[in-house]
Amino acid sequence: MSQDSATATEAARKLTGRRRREVVAVLLFSGGPIFESSIPLSVFGIDRQDAGVPRYRLLVCGGEEGPLRTTGGLELTTPYGLEAISRAGTVVVPAWRSITSPPPAEALDALRRAHEEGARIVGLCTGAFVLAAAGLLDGRPATTHWMYAPTLAKRYPSVHVDPRELFVDDGDVLTSAGTAAGIDLCLHIVRTDHGTEAAGALARRLVVPPRRSGGQERYLDRSLPEEIGSDPLAEVVAWALEHLHEQFDVETLAARAYMSRRTFDRRFRSLTGSAPLQWLITQRVLQAQRLLETSDYSVDEVAGRCGFRSPVALRGHFRRQLGSSPAAYRAAYRARRPQGVAESAATVVETTVPSQGPPPGRRGTPVSAAPVAVAASVGPGEHSLPGPDAFVPGRPALPGQRSAP
Repeated sequence: MSQDSATATEAARKLTGRRRREVVAVLLFSGGPIFESSIPLSVFGIDRQDAGVPRYRLLVCGGEEGPLRTTGGLELTTPYGLEAISRAGTVVVPAWRSITSPPPAEALDALRRAHEEGARIVGLCTGAFVLAAAGLLDGRPATTHWMYAPTLAKRYPSVHVDPRELFVDDGDVLTSAGTAAGIDLCLHIVRTDHGTEAAGALARRLVVPPRRSGGQERYLDRSLPEEIGSDPLAEVVAWALEHLHEQFDVETLAARAYMSRRTFDRRFRSLTGSAPLQWLITQRVLQAQRLLETSDYSVDEVAGRCGFRSPVALRGHFRRQLGSSPAAYRAAYRARRPQGVAESAATVVETTVPSQGPPPGRRGTPVSAAPVAVAASVGPGEHSLPGPDAFVPGRPALPGQRSAP
């Protein structure tokens, strides 16, 4: 038995008599996005026994006084309040309205009690912020939408945030990335509870793949976290993004910030939730990804235009971050893109990417660290739109990508 399975089994044994795993409470708040909120309602609230999917009992709970206002100004009323969570063996928080505001204390207390009594606690997308505020992610691995991962890591430094995963199962506490990744995690829960056949039957009903390959890496953006905008480091980071075609390292960035390497590392991590070396490598890979998508440069040329010391360095980091070689990624991308789009985009890139030419005396980028993303934090409610990891029927997975957990 794996460590995760052992942890899940132990958690199941802790369930008090009135709690059952098949009783699922979904905790809704005002201001939550309707798409993410509807995912657990659809997965656990519809009787699909005719298709071979075991039935769950759904309790839709309001995390605060209603009516609850959601996407598009819709108002919802829930049949249950926080008291119903005491009967659930699985509690799902599908989203939280704002990554900058604290959830209601009563809801956090209810989640803590449920967890103490053995309930499985699930946070979809920004629901991870509610779990973190309740202290349920302390010392645990977790994920959330890649846009919010830096903010989660900064606000809750004891949480081991991994923005690359579609979902993370840590036994009795589970988290997912944004939008469609919530479906992935709910399918995983069904698979854990009732096996592969039941999850496959549910996936067919939902018209989604039963198990997606890859993680969030291919959706990561290179924008800066919102909070860094007024910080003195913002100018240094902006310079780095404008000069990715040059070969420079973290010592160069520290010098531009007039800091020692140690101080720079500490300040950068506190602002972004990522080590500067990891961030720099990720930005170079993201730039390479764009050039492979929108230009006809050879892999060697792409490596030079993204500041890698050699094509070998590019290939190693590209495979670790995206699970595919640069050539295979380009082939898969072009196979699913209209020819005209790639050609027109290539023209834009040709005019915006600086020409190769590393300045003398600067060392190349080290090649030993695994990438962790830094991306933009956006305003409340923006995550209610279909996210970048939404499943697109007929779109092939990239060759060689690693499987989700």
